[in-house]
Amino acid sequence: MPNHDIPTRDKPEETVLDIDFVRGQFPGLAHGWTFFDNAGGSQILKRAVERINTFLYDKNVQIGGSYAVSQAAAAALYEARTSAMHLVNASRPEEIVFGSSTTALLQNLARAMTSQLTVGDEIVVTIADHESNIGPWDRLRDAGIIIKFWPLNRDTFALDLADLEPLMSDRTKLVCITHVSNILGSINPVREIADFVHERGARICVDAVAYAPHRAVDVQGLDVDYYVFSLYKTYGPHYALMYGKYVHLLELDTLYHYFYGKDKVPGKLEPGNPNYELAYSTCGIVDYLCELGEKSGETGSIRDKIVAAYGAIATQENALVDRLLGYLRGRNDCRIIGQSSNRDGNRIPTISFVFDGRDSAEICKAMDAHRIAIRFGDFHSRRLAQYLDLTENNGMVRVSMVHYNTVEEIDRMTIALDNILGSTGRTETTAA
Repeated sequence: MPNHDIPTRDKPEETVLDIDFVRGQFPGLAHGWTFFDNAGGSQILKRAVERINTFLYDKNVQIGGSYAVSQAAAAALYEARTSAMHLVNASRPEEIVFGSSTTALLQNLARAMTSQLTVGDEIVVTIADHESNIGPWDRLRDAGIIIKFWPLNRDTFALDLADLEPLMSDRTKLVCITHVSNILGSINPVREIADFVHERGARICVDAVAYAPHRAVDVQGLDVDYYVFSLYKTYGPHYALMYGKYVHLLELDTLYHYFYGKDKVPGKLEPGNPNYELAYSTCGIVDYLCELGEKSGETGSIRDKIVAAYGAIATQENALVDRLLGYLRGRNDCRIIGQSSNRDGNRIPTISFVFDGRDSAEICKAMDAHRIAIRFGDFHSRRLAQYLDLTENNGMVRVSMVHYNTVEEIDRMTIALDNILGSTGRTETTAA
């Protein structure tokens, strides 16, 4: 199945990332640690923090008042929605819903769909998802909703439409998928899946937590109905946003006070109001991406600059993926979970693996002494880990990189891994 979500690689116009500029935007990188746990949470941009501070110092009042500072706070919140609109290529700012986390937003979405579902309706989830995009739907069994699991092909680590076809019926209301698994790291063909789902009269909800830090999001191009990801994994604070098609948001039940009617979008889905200052940080993320796009030579619109920035990000990250996969393939005691190469550009830099007979927790703890942060476990994708029989020895080791990481950091980590594991597992390194 072709994947139109994947940027084309190896074009002559690929831009080399200005890594010194990039690393200078993240103050947390200056403390001597190498952060390879970015899928758990990236470092935050200085600009995002500055936006938070600006709101708290200059506009820290409730919106809705007639006085000037309240009007400025409302304008800042609208600016945040507008920035998020550009970030995901939504059609209007009102299609952006802010929330405390992806988990909370998806739980809220499930609650807000209550009146649309009746006993016997069906929702399809995938075994490959993070629990955030399974648990909220699975709990609807108590209301008589039928939950079906779309299995993963254990040989290819792919979601095959041939396996989804028999799960769909005229009672299927929603299909919930991940854009990228936080274990497998491969980009799923969301547009093809969305077309397939829509042709059968259902809607699609996408968890994009593991995708959004790495590639430009285009919700209109993907034709998704709901699309959710976390800002704290996309260079911002611990916060999240959800895109929803405006016509669908209008249909959702209100989660706020009874006098917030169905037409009060997106406010009815943000009970207690969004966190203004954290939402405002989105502007700092977009400002950074725009400057990165300008450094790549783009002089067009905000959206054009964001796309150019992610083009440069993808080039940098593909080099990181190739370097680490080459090392892992060169050890005869290592099993890479997911695709073992990145020739088609289909892998984001989240790479999970296990070493024969070795405890993943002990490897990660030994790496701490080298001031290199990696992680072990199932990463809250427990059903997938169980499905792939990867729960023994404290699960998997995961190295999750972003564009501010460098090849030199990878080389330092692989030297440390050789010291921890011993070099007896090394074979001749396979070329990327």
